[in-house]
Amino acid sequence: MNTLDGPVLPRFPASEAGSPTDRKLAWTGVLLALLGTLWMLVTPLEAQASRIKEIAAVQGVRSNPLTGYGIVVGLDGTGDQTTQTPFTTQSLNAMLQQFGITVPAGSAMQLKNVAAVLVTAQLPAFAQPGQTIDVNVSSLGNAKSLRGGTLITTPLRGADGQIYALAQGNLIVGGAGASAGGSKVQINHLAAGRVPEGGTVERSVPTPLLEGDSVQLGLNAADFHTARAVARAINEAKGPGTALARDGRTVTLRVPPDADERVAFLADVENLRVELATPSARVVINARTGSVVLNDAVTLGPCAVAHGSLSVTINSTPVVSQPNALSQGQTVVTEKTDISITQQGGSLVQMPAGTKLADVVKALNALGATPQDLLAILQAMRSAGALKAELEVI
Repeated sequence: MNTLDGPVLPRFPASEAGSPTDRKLAWTGVLLALLGTLWMLVTPLEAQASRIKEIAAVQGVRSNPLTGYGIVVGLDGTGDQTTQTPFTTQSLNAMLQQFGITVPAGSAMQLKNVAAVLVTAQLPAFAQPGQTIDVNVSSLGNAKSLRGGTLITTPLRGADGQIYALAQGNLIVGGAGASAGGSKVQINHLAAGRVPEGGTVERSVPTPLLEGDSVQLGLNAADFHTARAVARAINEAKGPGTALARDGRTVTLRVPPDADERVAFLADVENLRVELATPSARVVINARTGSVVLNDAVTLGPCAVAHGSLSVTINSTPVVSQPNALSQGQTVVTEKTDISITQQGGSLVQMPAGTKLADVVKALNALGATPQDLLAILQAMRSAGALKAELEVI
């Protein structure tokens, strides 16, 4: 049995050598297998590429935010406290008047199964009347939970004040909770929910896609190399002069005048593959959580880092002064405070030059610093010119 990898050469025993024609065919197969293996070794692997639809989008083809104010009813005593949220009572009175019900003036309604909510949704591009969209519902008052509630018909308006959809339906709340005797247990958030397909589109948004003889492609990130690569890929597939890179983010396309041909043209363009350049070196720092993220292009120059921590400890000990008997004195309680400052020694650590992300991570781990310490270390290294990357604080 042959344990080596690769093609196994045929062996013909002396008694079963076969005819010369059989041996010739066998050796021909072996040579073809060797040539195939050699071709795989010398042929370079195909470079990683992305489709244009993943790095760019047609300008004007986007979703639009919708907002509305509504009322959720049917809650199990977890709604707004109307004494503290008067707008809930006003909204309920206005809704009842539409049904011909007039509430006597001065009557104080103490309803616990009603909550005022804010309804939001995203109107997709090319949405037509009659289509449904998902809506999000969030409490505006002090409702404890929206679980089990029903959203009453709520008009959703766009930035121009026009009504583009109507929302209504039963809420789905992902949390759960219970309280008794002053104790409370809660899982996830109860003051917000979702109505799947709870919005019905009533008006479409006009799009400039079919206007003029050209469209604009907007890149997700400004990069001159990517804009040039996108224009070249389109011109190679659709003919010279079809695409023109205007700047680092915009590419202009000449499109057919017919609507059907224009849609087919854009479908072909979106699926073209483009080889992207190496991204710029960047370090993203989240100052609130202490998270530090580095991309593969980050490099580190030789430097020396010393980082120590300073801690201040304050101990307070109560001291009671008791007067002697029959002295008519009073007992006095004072505090004895001890303050100590401890500064750990920050040894000087030499950081070697790193050309790969793994080397940079290894060098930073040598400091033994926490993520919060890395925030200060990276900023100091960037100021000293040792960190070859752009810092972004979010």
